[in-house]
Amino acid sequence: MSTKLIEITDTLSKKVRRLEFASPVAYVYNPLEYAQAPHRRYVKRFGRAPREVVLVGMNPGPWGMAQTGVPFGEINLARDWLGLEAPVEKPRREHPKRPVEGFDCRRSEVSGRRLWGWARDTFETPQRFFERFYIANYCPLCFMEDSGRNRTPDKLPVNERDPLFQACDRALRATVEYLKPRFLIGIGAFAEARAHIALDGLNVTIGRILHPSPASPLANRDWAGQAAKALNALGIEIPKPRSRVTRS
Repeated sequence: MSTKLIEITDTLSKKVRRLEFASPVAYVYNPLEYAQAPHRRYVKRFGRAPREVVLVGMNPGPWGMAQTGVPFGEINLARDWLGLEAPVEKPRREHPKRPVEGFDCRRSEVSGRRLWGWARDTFETPQRFFERFYIANYCPLCFMEDSGRNRTPDKLPVNERDPLFQACDRALRATVEYLKPRFLIGIGAFAEARAHIALDGLNVTIGRILHPSPASPLANRDWAGQAAKALNALGIEIPKPRSRVTRS
């Protein structure tokens, strides 16, 4: 039952809530709390075991999961393709330049648009995609500086990073033990590196695809084609999309 994944994320959310972060981190968003409704809808609808492949990202982006509670949850695709629209509340402290507007947010996260757009164009329906795949984030927290600039977990000092990573490692391991995938694929180098640590000793093949961030020059050149090629090279059979729509 997908209730197991809800237990895992609830435990993780409670553990990271007790952590403290110093400057330059000024705001910390935990969408597992304030966007719990769409997140739970995502888990209950799509988080059934077993899964062949689990794709893991780093942490929420300000215009993706931080708005919708869905990993890489670009507004339009989370609402219109995945059908996950639900009420979203507010974080405990909200940055004035990074308001949480839930599914009313007019910004679009490029990384999420590329990732879920690839899933849609390749598998056509969420049901076909989730027969084999599941997408999660390693860390549930979104960090922002006073300026509104995003700060990724790998940039935290060691004394803040270690307790956070310990909690996230345990949650990732529990997720994999439940879903029993053949493959754990990091979306970017950070997630792959953490997977090697968190999943030590488990019978799962760990690999990586390029992160779809527009900050990566490589990702701006047919990210979907590169991701499919990398997955095929790892032994994960990816069908060719009937029609590929180029997206920025």
